[in-house]
This record gives sequence, structure tokens and C-alpha cells, in this order.
Amino acid sequence: MPSSRVVRVRSVDDGVAAHRLRAGIQRIQDELGVTPEFPPEVEAAAQAAASAPRLPDLDRTDLPFVTIDPESAMDLDQALHIETDGDGFVVHYAIADVAAFVQPGDPVDVEANLRGETLYGADSKVPLHPKVLSEGAASLLPDQVRPAVLWTIRLNAHGERTDVQVERALVRSTAKLSYEAVQADLDAGRVEGTLAHLRTVGELRLAREAARGGVALPLPEQEVDIQGERWHLDFREQLPVERWNAQISLLTGYAAASLMVYARVGLLRTLPPPDPHDVQRLHRTARALGIEWPAELLYPDFIRSLDPELPTHAAMVNASARLLRGSGYVAFDGEVPAQPQHAALASEYAHVTAPLRRLGDRYTTEVCLALCAGTDVPDWVLAALPGLPKTLASSGSRSRAYERAVLDLVEAGVLSERVGQEFPGVIVDVDEKDPQRGVALVHDPDVEARVVGTAPLPLGTDVRLRLTVADVETRRIEFALVSG
Repeated sequence: MPSSRVVRVRSVDDGVAAHRLRAGIQRIQDELGVTPEFPPEVEAAAQAAASAPRLPDLDRTDLPFVTIDPESAMDLDQALHIETDGDGFVVHYAIADVAAFVQPGDPVDVEANLRGETLYGADSKVPLHPKVLSEGAASLLPDQVRPAVLWTIRLNAHGERTDVQVERALVRSTAKLSYEAVQADLDAGRVEGTLAHLRTVGELRLAREAARGGVALPLPEQEVDIQGERWHLDFREQLPVERWNAQISLLTGYAAASLMVYARVGLLRTLPPPDPHDVQRLHRTARALGIEWPAELLYPDFIRSLDPELPTHAAMVNASARLLRGSGYVAFDGEVPAQPQHAALASEYAHVTAPLRRLGDRYTTEVCLALCAGTDVPDWVLAALPGLPKTLASSGSRSRAYERAVLDLVEAGVLSERVGQEFPGVIVDVDEKDPQRGVALVHDPDVEARVVGTAPLPLGTDVRLRLTVADVETRRIEFALVSG
């Protein structure tokens, strides 16, 4: 299956195409049984909670936090402040404190356990919590005093974690920044303080990830413009600041996992090691694509050497995704799981930095708070732990189905008036059971789609493709191989 996702609508008017998009998204929501609306009792409970949060005693509004997110985002989970500490750094990471508003067993909590996570796709969102909380009272919006869970993580000059502390605190973000604006300021040399330190710490952490054997696939993402009767789709590469910002979230997840593994209680995000047969298959794929892969080079280092701008390398990146399948959650209390690691990160890891958008983060946060305070983990957390992996697996599957369906819808809309036309592209995946079927990366417009040939598809080869199907109602797209 294609691996990219619509990350956001870049522009949209109120024309015919926009109405078709929204009607298609409504059909997807109906098919999956999800809705952005909440039952009246949940909205009422959220409204009441928004006006009466449980506030901590510690006040850290002296720290000038900032948030860095997509420009249109309002559900702001994380606020950042970084300062130097001798030749090292102190990372202050404030995370929205959902538990300041939501109590175990209340209507908002019950509904959140049914939803599991926020669903995103194009300009649609099915939130985990009512917007009065997720985009209002609990969100770390600028110039607002908010209850938060404050992670204080100390790093040495090499970016290695030396200490971690977690506590509840009042915080205030001083600015809501976008990735694009921050990157422009970084490139122009107009930053200091937190943003300058973010680049330094981000690069140090990326170097440590590489040394540890961690890997992140440089898969392209997609953005859509909708004007009048036309849809337009582009691939979008991550900005460096997004990678650096992600490293702060990962740093916090590693710290959380370390606390929980040491105490033998918690919830980890896991990924099993890749099957040796899959690694061998990738070596064969590299040979078929004409990409040199020295036998002594481990697959994370090989993947880091790829340039997804090159057609053969894009095919290799796509094929490598199979090594990162099978992620899940494991809960434990009293004994560390037999396989606690996230293989892609080459470390134990936990989700704790997005409680407005992911259910499990609220529980792992409570575990870490108790461990740092030297108190017992709350009974309601311990009671919920055994069932959380199944709940989160179900919501994760639903999220992937939603994103995939929305992307199929957008791609069909982009191509709906171009059936019969030919396009340049490259074959990036071939079906193992039927080598005449696979996936192509198509150029102008930039989409990934199914392709069918009359002979085995030439993996990693530039080809000509004819669009045979682009149906908005069924969200189905298919190309036929013309030449290659």
C-alpha cells in the first residue's frame, strides 16, 4: 500500500471540489463509525471541567516556553524551553495536563477510552477530547497560564541524558510558532535562546540515534490545495526543525521508559526486531535496484544513506518500511516484558508527550509522576494498564484506516478528470505474490497509487503510466504500465 499521508490542507476555498472533499470525508466517517461530535453529556462535562481545573502549587511561569507546530494547529500538547547548563543543556518540556480536567470514570474519560486517539485527514479531525478542552482550556495556547506536566531533562555536552524530573506545574507559553517560520528564522540566523539550542540539541540527539542504531524512514508526506473545481497534491519533505523538535519528544519518551522499566511498572511502545528474512529480501531488492549495500553495513546506516529524491532510492525507502511493521504497546506491573524495545529506535520507549491526542499518554504520565514523587501509582492507572494495549491497538488500526481512506479520496479527486492520460512515474513496490501488480510514485500530480502491468513490474525504474481508474465515490485509483 502507498505509504504517504495527507498531513494537512494547505489551502481551500468553498468551491465544488471542497464540497466533494467534505462529502467524501463524511462518508468515510460514516463507514468507520466515527464522528467529530460528542454526546451532550460529554460536552457538558468538558465544559464544567474547563472552568474548574485542578491546579498545581508549583509555578514555573517564569520560564519563557514556546510551542512549535503546524500553523493551523490548536491542540497544543507540548511547550519547550532549553537553556545551557555548563557545557550541557537543560530541556524543560511542558506537556498538557489532561488529568487536571479529566477524572477516571467521568463522561470525558469514558468517551476518550472509546476513541483512543485523535483522527486526522486533510482538513478533517475527529478529536479524542471535546474542543473546549483539546483546543481550549487544556491546550498550551500562548499567553495563557495552564496546568502542565513539566519534564526537566539534563543533558551533557554530547546530548546524553544525565537526569530527569517530572512534576506538575503552572506554565505559560510566550509564543505559538510554526515550523516554517522557525525554519526561516533559523536559516536567516535570527534566533537565540531556546530555538538556537533546539538545533544544537536536535543534532546531538540525531547523532546519538545513529550511533545507537536507530532509524527513521524519510517517507514523503503530502499536502493538498483545493481551489474551485480543482484539487492539487504535492509531496512535502520534512523541515530540519521538525526533525529536531521530534527529537525532544523522543528524548522525553526514552526518559519515561527508563523510569518505568527501572520501577517495573508502566506501558511501553514496542516494535520487534526485523525478521532476518526481511533484511535478506531487502539486500536482494537493493541488488535489483543497482544500489550498493556493503555486507558489513547495518540496515539503519544503509537507510540513512538513501536519498529519496532519487527514483531507485525512493523505491528502496518504500521497500524498507516492511522492517518497521508490527509496532504495539505492552503493559507491565512487577516484571519487565521479555521484549521491551522499540527496534526502530534501538531503545525502550514510551508515549507521554501527546495526551490531548493519544489516550495512553495520560496513563504513562501518571506512572512517571508517581515514580518521581516516590508515591504509589494510582489504583485507577494500575487497573487500566492490562487492557490498554488492546484499546490502543484498536484505535491505531482505526486511525490508519481513516488516514488511508482520506488520502485515497484526495488522490481520486486530484485525478478524477484525467482518466486516460499518461504520466511519468517510478515503480516503488512490487507485490510478492503477483509481480504484475505494485505501487508507483507518479509525478505531476505527486501521488502514490496502484499499478498493473502485463509482465513483472520493473522495480525502481522510470516508467510511463496510463490512468485507468480515478473514482471519487469509491476512492479507487489505478494505473496501467505503458512502458518502462
